[in-house]
Amino acid sequence: MNELKGVHHITAITSSAEKIYDFFTYVLGLRLVKKTVNQDDIKTYHLFFADDTGNPGTDMTFFDFPGIPKGKHGTDEIHKTSFRVPDDRALEYWVKRFDRLEVNHKGIEERFGKKTLSFVDFDDQQYQLISDENNKGVVSGTPWQDGPIPLEYAITGLGPVFVRVSNFDYFKAVLEQVYMFREIAQEGSSYLFETGEGGNGAQVVVEYNTILPRGRQGYGTIHHAAFRVEDRKEIDDWIERYQSFQVPNSGFVERYFFGSLYANVAPGVLFELATDGPGFMGDEPYETLGEKLSLPPFFEEKREEIEKLVRPIDTVRSTKDFPKEYEN
Repeated sequence: MNELKGVHHITAITSSAEKIYDFFTYVLGLRLVKKTVNQDDIKTYHLFFADDTGNPGTDMTFFDFPGIPKGKHGTDEIHKTSFRVPDDRALEYWVKRFDRLEVNHKGIEERFGKKTLSFVDFDDQQYQLISDENNKGVVSGTPWQDGPIPLEYAITGLGPVFVRVSNFDYFKAVLEQVYMFREIAQEGSSYLFETGEGGNGAQVVVEYNTILPRGRQGYGTIHHAAFRVEDRKEIDDWIERYQSFQVPNSGFVERYFFGSLYANVAPGVLFELATDGPGFMGDEPYETLGEKLSLPPFFEEKREEIEKLVRPIDTVRSTKDFPKEYEN
């Protein structure tokens, strides 16, 4: 049985597909690699932001469920997403950029020996940048080559996933016994676990918290976290492993861009296992990736109906020039 390879993607909920597109494209400089719909709720957009070609381990995705209320942060939730940047100097660039663009942030801090920069978006969605300086382990992706961020400072992929839990002993047992994570460090009430090759791209930070009320899912919160497996065979192996631990799960789910397996592993915590392929390059050319509404083949016959349900969003970037924005 192979260990999980690292973080695959994070899926969150936004109040506005348009505003999150602008924030990720023009502020964070991540590339929209797929504009599609939630396969379980076709009136809802599903936007995928990632590195230059949508490599696994680099994408954060968003649903914009119509009419959903604002979420509430608390315990028993996946509560923060990390993005990797090349080094400590890159964080200094981002402090200046966030100050200029009036993005709320906490300044540069050190956690588990790595420099970090925590910030929020318009929905109070929680993020951090983490420096890859002296990092070893899972290789990160390639920044969006034509985006607005100078490549030496740009985001390259996903870092540690942050989870708050009220029953730490149970969650630690799940991570170690079911998922084969290893606990490698502790700072106060936070514990660092890693899998596979380790490093920023293969870690989970678990905060033991019995003070905050339980989080409530809605816009501004995370829906689920996904971890990387190689292929369908490994998904099948994990289904058997779940059964041996009596973990209820979804069974294999075909998402077209990757194969998936879902399990509610603790109150408020949904984990997905997702295959590295086929990826996002199969139905659109590199130059115009994410510019049209992309649908998996099993939805194509519903295209006319779906296009009436979701409002048009202009995501054309191939005709635009994005000068690199250096911060003085």
